Amino acid sequence: MGTSIFFWIGFHLFIFIMLALDLGVFHKNTHKVPVKEAVVWSAVWISLALLFNLFVFFEFGKIKALEFLTGYVIEYSLSVDNIFVFILIFSYFAVNDQYQHKILFWGILGALIMRGVFIFTGVALINRFKWIVIIFGSFLVFTGVRMLFQKEEKVDPEKNPVVKFFRRFLPVTSSMHGDKLIIIQKRRLYATPLFLVLLIIESSDLIFAVDSIPAILAISKHTFIVYTSNIFAILGLRSLYFAIAGMMGYFRYLKIGLAFVLTFVGLKMLTSYLHFEIPIVTALGIIISILLVSIFASVYIKSEQK
Repeated sequence: MGTSIFFWIGFHLFIFIMLALDLGVFHKNTHKVPVKEAVVWSAVWISLALLFNLFVFFEFGKIKALEFLTGYVIEYSLSVDNIFVFILIFSYFAVNDQYQHKILFWGILGALIMRGVFIFTGVALINRFKWIVIIFGSFLVFTGVRMLFQKEEKVDPEKNPVVKFFRRFLPVTSSMHGDKLIIIQKRRLYATPLFLVLLIIESSDLIFAVDSIPAILAISKHTFIVYTSNIFAILGLRSLYFAIAGMMGYFRYLKIGLAFVLTFVGLKMLTSYLHFEIPIVTALGIIISILLVSIFASVYIKSEQK
């Protein structure tokens, strides 16, 4: 089923307008994003995604609307794992709270481009080589099981290959220079540590995309549905970061829930190759149930320990 070019143009026009308003109007002045503001913006992005879901329902039908919603829930929940890494990166470099929004803005802008490339490539591969779903499905099951038993690892930015490669071509200042990414000193170009933070966040999202894109392709093979649900989830990542950055303790078991979600989605992809399709409504119900149980367990067990 093809999608009108006007839908693609309209969607990207809407996204660019929202990003311009975000950086140029609502966050024109660099400041620390309070939790209340972050919660409001999270509600805004979720509401916009749900409104777009209504558009998908009336334009493409019930099944595609359910695929969009399921894909959005998967990508939005998986983005929580990104947030934990972002917190560690910002802490390592001691990035001032007021500069974090700008870094996440440019980081997510780069992520939109990378996700687009991954999605179009993934859909093209699946449509051409049906057997590749076995590889994607097996990878998701492996990733989910590994995440379930994997211990927390410390983030060491100095070992990041992107940072090592970058340092060969451009020197880096020893200290921050406000919110500047690049400066000129003594007629020479220097990168600031803030620019390194941006590089690490971009490379981290590239790694996360390797897991998340196959996960959403297990739900839908429709490029427009996969792409738009993924983009809406990514756009809500910044506000979600500031909303939960100070409440990490309440999500201690969410990673276990995400591991089960990835494993389930991988199994769904594998069974689809065997012509046993798990209904999208059932899949959505299972995914939401797993996430709710992990969140409730986190809150309940934490309150019991007090």
